[in-house]
Amino acid sequence: MRILLTNDDGIFAEGLQALTQEIKKIAETYVVAPDHEQSATGHAITMHRPLRAEKVRYSHSPEVPAWAVNGTPADCVKLAVEALLPQRPDLVISGINRGANLGTDVLYSGTVSAAIEGVILGIPAIAVSLAEYHNPDYTYAAYFVARLAQQHCRHNTKKDLLLNVNVPNLKPEEIKGVAICPLGVRQYKNAFAKRKDPRGREYYWLAGELVDLEENEDTDVAAIKEGKITITPIQPDLTDFAFLEELKEWKIKL
Repeated sequence: MRILLTNDDGIFAEGLQALTQEIKKIAETYVVAPDHEQSATGHAITMHRPLRAEKVRYSHSPEVPAWAVNGTPADCVKLAVEALLPQRPDLVISGINRGANLGTDVLYSGTVSAAIEGVILGIPAIAVSLAEYHNPDYTYAAYFVARLAQQHCRHNTKKDLLLNVNVPNLKPEEIKGVAICPLGVRQYKNAFAKRKDPRGREYYWLAGELVDLEENEDTDVAAIKEGKITITPIQPDLTDFAFLEELKEWKIKL
């Protein structure tokens, strides 16, 4: 089994390094990740400047080939598969992200977008996040995802399967189980803080406070609050097939 690891927190992020140490135990492992943090970049790709991939060395995993790329998470996966790796990986794992990627947040997430890029290239993928930002402990999340990766490959899953995984920042014995669930809803209020620079010119800083609008108890947003690991299958095809036939009845013409 050959696995490509990436993230959006940067090549030397603690979550990626913890993941590398677990995945190298079970698979031929490669790491291609941004050279600096690229959180919330979504599925952006670089088109108007050259990409550079610099070999790096993890002191704890010197045997793992690793590259730092001056691009986005999606760039990293595309470049890895099409130029850097000697052979195509069997699985792409993106993470472990610092902070959850739940509900509608997946639309902005560089972590999830890197995994989606794998799926677009015909490689199944896992995006994994730890639901903690200030004091994260990635140990169990890395262990869990390594076991999940083995199951993923053992089940010979379809090439367009993407699993979005969120792990609570709890001790293993405190985790209440695994919830297979749909995405929930997350929204933010007061998203922009208005400020002035030293010259008196106004500028805006993206901030925002999370507003809990989730009423459905079966979603990932609800399950993570209960102390459960959440797993949601995601597909990159955004077509609303349920409405497709109704839209045809509109008889839209030139």
